[in-house]
Amino acid sequence: MTVDELKKYFRDTFTGIRMDEAQGDTFVTYDPDGDLPADRWLPFATIVTSDNHETVSDLNHPNTYRLNIGLTTKTYASLFGPAPTTRDANGILDTGHDHATRDRLLPHPVYANHHWACVINPTQTTFDTVRPLLADAYDFAVRKHNNSASRAPEHRESRARTP
Repeated sequence: MTVDELKKYFRDTFTGIRMDEAQGDTFVTYDPDGDLPADRWLPFATIVTSDNHETVSDLNHPNTYRLNIGLTTKTYASLFGPAPTTRDANGILDTGHDHATRDRLLPHPVYANHHWACVINPTQTTFDTVRPLLADAYDFAVRKHNNSASRAPEHRESRARTP
């Protein structure tokens, strides 16, 4: 699977998303109205194409990328156990995994403590395993967005006036 195929999958599968690019990386956020304020902009998935953020994934090769997925605590724990807390001198979490392994779902080298997982260059078989995790991450992003919207000031005021 290529980066372009993965982006097409996101566009074809998930409604209300926004895909922003920076430095060759893609950030996928649920933003159905296109108006999320900067302090609420948090992707549920990213596609990273270089070692700009860390080097243990060894991404600086042609056609190499890492798909990152924000999981729920429960899903992360079911796959990997408790989130790691110990980092090395470079800020890489001790997950017990080789972060440069290709085509295998792994805890994220930097954000596993926030329940993120990743896979470098997934084949179709691995992507078929990852697909439900992306759906869960998207559903969680939708729930967070809807919960936040229901707590927005204009909603609180209208509820306060309701007899």
